Amino acid sequence: MRHHNTNRKFGRVRKQRKALLRSLAISLIDYGKIKTTEAKAKELRPFIEKLITRGKKDSIFTRRLLLVRLGSGNAAIVKKLIEEIAVKYKDRNGGYTRITKLVCRPGDGSPMAQIEFI
Repeated sequence: MRHHNTNRKFGRVRKQRKALLRSLAISLIDYGKIKTTEAKAKELRPFIEKLITRGKKDSIFTRRLLLVRLGSGNAAIVKKLIEEIAVKYKDRNGGYTRITKLVCRPGDGSPMAQIEFI
């Protein structure tokens, strides 16, 4: 029985899912908005919002934790997250992203969505 197993598998093993979410989060932080499948956007939302909530409190511990979550080679992304993005949401308690549904992809018909910072 699959009780309380609500995460999406995406046909990947755990390491690949983790790498996928990490890559999507880095792209979202870098570009401000990305276009992806609806399921990936819905799975990315809680991941990125937890990172932003952590980033609102700037400390050495927070920077190291975000480096672990986003990969050690992404110090510039962590710096941008803490110094530019998290500062905008100091007075906001969650709800930092917006998912907008787009037309289905012509090749395979999968539902597409755009996720962006509010």
